[in-house]
Amino acid sequence: MPTETQILPLERVLESLEQRKPMRAGSLIVSVFGDAIAPRGGTLWLGSLLEIMALFGIEAGLVRTALSRLVQENWFERTRVGKNSFYRLSSDGAAKFAEATRRIYHAAEPAWDGAFDVAILVGLEPKARLAARDELAELGFGQSAPTVMLRPSVSAASRRRLPSKLIWLSSRLEGDAEDARRLGAACWQLDPVANGYARFIETFGSLSGRSSGGFDEAQAFRLRVLLIHEYRRVILRDPMLPHEMLPKSWPGFEARRLCRQLYRATLQKSERWLDAHGQALGQPLPPPEGEFAARFGGA
Repeated sequence: MPTETQILPLERVLESLEQRKPMRAGSLIVSVFGDAIAPRGGTLWLGSLLEIMALFGIEAGLVRTALSRLVQENWFERTRVGKNSFYRLSSDGAAKFAEATRRIYHAAEPAWDGAFDVAILVGLEPKARLAARDELAELGFGQSAPTVMLRPSVSAASRRRLPSKLIWLSSRLEGDAEDARRLGAACWQLDPVANGYARFIETFGSLSGRSSGGFDEAQAFRLRVLLIHEYRRVILRDPMLPHEMLPKSWPGFEARRLCRQLYRATLQKSERWLDAHGQALGQPLPPPEGEFAARFGGA
């Protein structure tokens, strides 16, 4: 039976999140599947999902409504075996989370030599120009002028993904470190991302340094899911600029350190809880596979 001192820090985190805004069932379901279920074969029995969501105070009716919407939006697929329903990420949903997985668990500070990919958005109809801006923004581009967007060149692989129906230039920054920071502040909306990281640190910072002995298995699972749920909301909006272009006191570095430490502290116990409570197609969930053990630089 956990003591009051063991329960209080986690309950304070939960209360803080609930006071900020009610947790959306659909978004939390995506976090659960992407973080915990996808590495274990990707399929989960509805009964297990209802038990998981009950840990966060989300009622069965809300879960079913959210699942119906996620299936309609092609995030999930449903399979029925007799009276039982099973859910898994659709191919589109899995592809989206595969990209998110790279960002969340395996992000590394990009090496940069001052070079930029520059897109010139001229000769496009207004709708096409807006669509191109949105696509480039998702790829980490910032806007320096109405028809000019740019991104630090950090790898040949990332350049292969660039849209082809645009005018492309290669450029290089000739200024000093202060010029790089000014360019980052001018072309990317960094303040909302920095504020998101600061809120993440404020929310979870009280748990920093706690070992796995500070949580029981259910608490560990709850904390792990909430940790990734909140972290992904910020990091997926982060353009992941080289540190040379970021403010000197960029909170993203501290947020990642905190997320890594708490994730590794809760991992073993949260996996044991999932072993005991997760059911796939008539049998327990298989053990995690792929690069799961390497998340956040684990062994």
